[in-house]
Amino acid sequence: MPLKGKAFKYGSHVDTDAIVPARHLNLLEPADLARHCMEDLDADFTGKVKSGDIIVADDNFGCGSSREHAPVAIKASGISCVIAKSFARIFFRNAINIGLPLLECEEAARDIKAGDTVEVDLASGAITNLSSGKSFTSKAYPEFMMQIVQAGGLVEYIKKKLAGAK
Repeated sequence: MPLKGKAFKYGSHVDTDAIVPARHLNLLEPADLARHCMEDLDADFTGKVKSGDIIVADDNFGCGSSREHAPVAIKASGISCVIAKSFARIFFRNAINIGLPLLECEEAARDIKAGDTVEVDLASGAITNLSSGKSFTSKAYPEFMMQIVQAGGLVEYIKKKLAGAK
């Protein structure tokens, strides 16, 4: 099933402190973290984001610390997917571990504007900017990563695997 939502556009080197400011790291519940998602970078983000929306960014999205708070806050805010030219490697892994899909696609990141409606098919890697009519192709997710994302993250994936092994 494709993901579809409005694009929130950001630049390069959006670090984990911009995603969730360090002053909120004492919060543990995803909904509490979501209330502070992007607040220093985009003060209106939490008031505008709707379930299914998509973040689009330039280079090195998620750089900074290795904490999982950042992808948790993004996912809990309702964002269904992040598209960027590139991601910090630890952020990429943390995002997959909590079930937040990420796609690297330089052309899509360059073309998509804030407010555009975007559709993503993770299985094929297809990204369509429905506002401009342009289509792009990212690397499709391998089957095991699709299973992790579809399960809601690595912990849920492992629980399902263990339950099926009994």
